[in-house]
Amino acid sequence: MKFRPTSLLTAMAVACGFAFSVAAHADNIKIAFVGPITGPVTQYGDMVKEGVQTAVEMINANGGVNGQQLEIVYIDDACEPKQGPTAANRVVNEGIGFVVGHVCSGATISAVDIYNNEGVVMVTPSATAPGVTDGKNLETIFRTIGRDDQQGPAAAKFIIEHVKPQRVVVLHDKQSYGQGIATSVRDNLQSAGVNVVFFEGINAGDSDYSATITRIKSSGADFVYFGGYHPEMGLLMRQAAEQGIKARFMGPEGAGNPEINAIAGKAVEGMLVTLPADFSSDPENGKIVQAFESKGRNASGAFQLTAYAAVQTIAEGIKGAGSTDPVKVAQYLHGATLNTTIGKTSWNAQGDLNEFNFQVYSWHQDGSRSPAK
Repeated sequence: MKFRPTSLLTAMAVACGFAFSVAAHADNIKIAFVGPITGPVTQYGDMVKEGVQTAVEMINANGGVNGQQLEIVYIDDACEPKQGPTAANRVVNEGIGFVVGHVCSGATISAVDIYNNEGVVMVTPSATAPGVTDGKNLETIFRTIGRDDQQGPAAAKFIIEHVKPQRVVVLHDKQSYGQGIATSVRDNLQSAGVNVVFFEGINAGDSDYSATITRIKSSGADFVYFGGYHPEMGLLMRQAAEQGIKARFMGPEGAGNPEINAIAGKAVEGMLVTLPADFSSDPENGKIVQAFESKGRNASGAFQLTAYAAVQTIAEGIKGAGSTDPVKVAQYLHGATLNTTIGKTSWNAQGDLNEFNFQVYSWHQDGSRSPAK
């Protein structure tokens, strides 16, 4: 058979075009988003994902990073500590040098050593447990959110100065994040002489907390702090209200999710919650907020703009280092102060932020929040 020159040329052109496309795609800088794509707290993963997507879109629209486009790779850890190493090893095996995540503290704690040992830069916008970084010689791990030993004192200070309760119950979900923040709040309250009548763990995922509710009722507590996520917080508040308990509830940023309204119902009104400051109200972030809104995304959630800042951190680190070598990027970041969506951003030797602003809000039945007084 004779090949027609036009067909051969066309085939060659298509092949060359495909090769060019693959080469161009391969030249992208891959950033893995690692968090709960499945599981009971996917809403937190969605918040982080929206921040990552918006940051990547805006950076790419402005020419990328040193002429290269950013590309997101999505990896699920279901917010489970046992899946953290699996997700981290996938990042390493796929040759990805940069991670935004993990989202949940337990999964993050189980993954950080892998990233650090393999020279992968990980920036978590939401994992607040001190155990992510404490007692470890980490070089490539960073946060764009504060720690629970910053959040806990902020919550306790508000309770002491504004709520002034007589009897406090402190609960937690027996997990790294929830127990850690609850312990911090308890210790700060007790140091100030507040009467913590009992400190107890509940099982995450249970549907009936009647035994704990009965104990709260018999204790005469007028205030309950819960360390954990919104599914358990919502059930505790609803079941407490059904038993006629009038105590006010408070939780950390893990409870600050609009999904809690459907779980708690009317009992959610007036819940107190510590959250990152509302960075979406900063005029400096105006164009970024507009970019969120143009895609139908909400920039005012707990983690959207901390996630945006995580991508900014990676992008600015690559620019500053003049390299996509993650180790060189990490070395640059440790000595840098960046302008990000969360303000002036710098890190200490173990990758924790030198400053971060947690604020206390009142949660409302319509899903809105307002500064607590």
